[in-house]
Amino acid sequence: MRVLLSTYGSRGDVEPLAGLAVRLRELGADVRVCAPPDQEFVDLLAGVGVPLVPVGPSARELTTAAPPPSSLPRYAAEVIASQLDVVTEAAEGCDALVATGALPAAAGARSVAEKLGIPSVSVTFQQLTLPSPHHPPLAYPGRPFPPEVTDNRVLWDLDAQSINVLFREALNTNRATIGLPPVDHVRDYVIGDRPWLATDPVLDPWLKPADLDVVQTGAWILPDVRPLPAELMAFLDAGTPPVFVGFGSMPMLTSTDAARVAIEAIRAQGRRVLVRRGWADLALIDDRDDCFVVGEVNQQALFGRVAAVVHHGGAGTTTTATRAGTPQVVVPQGVDQPYWAGRVAELGIGAAHDGPTPTYESLSAALRTALTPETRARATAVAGMIRADGATVAARLLLDAVGLPGDA
Repeated sequence: MRVLLSTYGSRGDVEPLAGLAVRLRELGADVRVCAPPDQEFVDLLAGVGVPLVPVGPSARELTTAAPPPSSLPRYAAEVIASQLDVVTEAAEGCDALVATGALPAAAGARSVAEKLGIPSVSVTFQQLTLPSPHHPPLAYPGRPFPPEVTDNRVLWDLDAQSINVLFREALNTNRATIGLPPVDHVRDYVIGDRPWLATDPVLDPWLKPADLDVVQTGAWILPDVRPLPAELMAFLDAGTPPVFVGFGSMPMLTSTDAARVAIEAIRAQGRRVLVRRGWADLALIDDRDDCFVVGEVNQQALFGRVAAVVHHGGAGTTTTATRAGTPQVVVPQGVDQPYWAGRVAELGIGAAHDGPTPTYESLSAALRTALTPETRARATAVAGMIRADGATVAARLLLDAVGLPGDA
């Protein structure tokens, strides 16, 4: 069996596919991944022996550039065109295709599967893109929802209209080049009849009744066996557990003020500080020995060694910290991150910061909540509820869907 996993997005979109790829390969499948050409994704997939087929521009460069809302249709057309060009060749001879990532990219990948007659499944790593009466959709930049509209079903209708305005022309123009008919409803086409939700049901419960037949597999976790660097281990062993602060693939917190606020607020709690550079390029503010800075690192191993994790609220980081049983402070920057911040607070495993820009006072208050013994105890308890087999569940479902045995 040959499987193509296709995405366009940040590390939070690529790493789960690596986790699924490893499980599929264990079941006998030949797997490759289409993803942005960023070096960290190349290294990530090479580390587990999964071929990367580069598609589109650098995800980091595109995210950092933050194109204005008015240019979204143009960027969508470019992303879809790159999908049709690269994914078509990569999917030749495949038995199944998994599409995820930015909606235009997923639309392009599913179009390729349709053209080649390959079964495909749409996957999301957070439920806020799936229509449900229990939550509102995410608004696209430059297209806010009317503040007077509060009915979720009406908001989902408006969401479908926005997606058509932004992406339908780009999608259908590209589909015509490969002989496919136009799509009337872009969102429904991308999601399909039975989408997969690759999140943990404790951390991210899918509520019923709902408008979709959603398959929740559990989070797709790529086991990380890399040792922590010797210098980092020395820092960890030299004193009490530090507080980790890092914002992953979010580039917005680029000023030294963000690092300064975090370091000073953490020091005020009597804690040492561990800073991860990330796409925000966070750095130390002085040469005191109570702070240490790291780059790419095994967070699965690290989070069990820290007192708390201050982060942006990406699905992957939230899940990793939750599995580690480590209290969290989520400083959401946008998209689905306020949702994850809310879930952390609702579960009692940390604090949700109000808004994307922490101050010394606001972050100090959040840290005081996260660093209590009660929060630590609750985080430890919830960690024992989180499933670790989501990628295995998904791999077996995919094999079943195309009628092949687990050792195909």
